Amino acid sequence: MRKGKELILATREYAKEVRWKSWYYTLTTLFLLIACNTVPFLHIPTLIKIPFSLLNGCIMVRFFVIYHDYLHHAILQKSKLANVIFTLFGIYILAPKSIWKRSHDYHHNHNSKIFSSSVGSYPVLSKEKFLSLPKSEQRAYMFVRNPITISFGYIVMFIYGMCILSLVNGKSKHKDSLIALIIHALAIALVTIFFGWKMLFLVILIPFLVSSALGSYLFYAQHNFPGVSFQEKDGWTYESAALDSSSYMKTNSFWRWASANIGYHHIHHLNARIPFYRLPEAMEKIPELQHPKITTLKPWDIAKCLRLKVWDSDLKKMVPIKIKS
Repeated sequence: MRKGKELILATREYAKEVRWKSWYYTLTTLFLLIACNTVPFLHIPTLIKIPFSLLNGCIMVRFFVIYHDYLHHAILQKSKLANVIFTLFGIYILAPKSIWKRSHDYHHNHNSKIFSSSVGSYPVLSKEKFLSLPKSEQRAYMFVRNPITISFGYIVMFIYGMCILSLVNGKSKHKDSLIALIIHALAIALVTIFFGWKMLFLVILIPFLVSSALGSYLFYAQHNFPGVSFQEKDGWTYESAALDSSSYMKTNSFWRWASANIGYHHIHHLNARIPFYRLPEAMEKIPELQHPKITTLKPWDIAKCLRLKVWDSDLKKMVPIKIKS
């Protein structure tokens, strides 16, 4: 069984895009996104519009993963048109290129390092560290990992985490975050003024709440699941961070499509240059990738992931914890 550099090298064969496929998946997904945003403006019953708003949220997740692949240099590099499309989408989705790429690259390079894994990811503390914190800091930590907070990723992760916080921490580096906030606020105001509250929900609030909740949970569960491993100090390797600290989310065909195969997360972390549409192929052809740590979108598996709070150094696993009164 190949390990380390040898295993990473074995994935290089799949880190080559098929250019026409990259364009096909990008443009068809963009077309569906535009179509779903158009439906609420048609003169049809609201009950017909609502499913399209929900579908819009799922398609936003799919296009986000494709956008994420572009920023990993996995697809459509050196294309001016692709750069325009994805730059505009990053602003639209409230995850502009500058902050998303910086924080996400850091996440890939430090995944599963317990003392530095919270940049671009959900924070993870050891049990000992958590218990040593003041109650206020314990509450802040638990708030970030709370299921309700994750469900409202639209506000917490994207509006605040991606845009507002990036401006507070580095105004000159993240001017596109300010542009994203202004455009989003203008869109909310214009839709409300000219089309009313119902259209605000159908065109903006429902799609963004759905896509952000799905995206936030997927990002959470990819590195917070039963069996995940974290390294406290020494012993960290890129390979182990991918295979032991990143999940394979087993889903049905619709969710694989809607998430653009991001569930093959252990492979993505092993080689982020593999296009999303080649991840299943890599898993099928490379035996070492066929025994990942698995989670699903079934309610009981979601509950198992969400109850995990801190890393127990003695038990070598994530465990629940409560703030003692």
